[in-house]
Amino acid sequence: MSSLSYARRSSRFRLLLAVLAVAVLMLVAAPAEAASTAGPGNDVSWPQCGKRLPKAQTFAIVGVNNGLANTTNPCLAAELSWAVTSKGGTGQPLVALYVNTANPGTAGSWWPSSNSYGGTTVANPYGTCTGSAGAACSYMYGYAKAYDDANIRGVSNPGSYLWWLDVETSNSWSTDTTANRADLEGMTAYFSGIGARTGIYSTSAQWTQIAGAVPTTSSLYALPNWLAGASSLSSAKTKCSDAPLTGGGKVTLTQYISGSFDYDNSCI
Repeated sequence: MSSLSYARRSSRFRLLLAVLAVAVLMLVAAPAEAASTAGPGNDVSWPQCGKRLPKAQTFAIVGVNNGLANTTNPCLAAELSWAVTSKGGTGQPLVALYVNTANPGTAGSWWPSSNSYGGTTVANPYGTCTGSAGAACSYMYGYAKAYDDANIRGVSNPGSYLWWLDVETSNSWSTDTTANRADLEGMTAYFSGIGARTGIYSTSAQWTQIAGAVPTTSSLYALPNWLAGASSLSSAKTKCSDAPLTGGGKVTLTQYISGSFDYDNSCI
């Protein structure tokens, strides 16, 4: 083999390696590009009852309640039927659910007085609930509301969904952030017990006021985050880089409003 022939073959080999490297990089990058260009999803609930809902949404999130934690969205069935028409193309499930959360204490229309609900004695990490407004009964209140959401609102196969906990100051909350965290941990415990996933929807300011600093030992610490507060799709995309609500969380979804509907940008 002459030195010229060897040089030509070596050059062709290097060119082939370069082409293969570019192809591999394109394959690796393809899923992220597909997710970023698939388009937004929508979340709907009782305010959208009777309205013509958006079309061609990539994913949908449906509210189970009627604005309060102890109520049912009257359009839940119709909105779930619309949600299953989602076309996909992002890292989000085609259909997810969200629930209103609250911790009204003894001022609520119902407040637990034991560690039992739904025929089950609950393992309560905060001790025994005896009817007071502390963390133990707050945990049971959250557990009970999650039980109701999964069992009496009209949701079929509740364990198959991702359930977002809608945490906003417009609902009733204790001034005790530990009790509020216990409430949300109770909800998370119930959903986890039926095999469902859970996430947190809020803003940084509202979350801090309601839940405070979440310790690493909390079941809330590593949950995915859905951040509200963006004014457009571009700002929603920017919010994907915002700090998560908890130290171990990850921002996977951001929300913005356009017209009379909520739109959601997938960060994954």
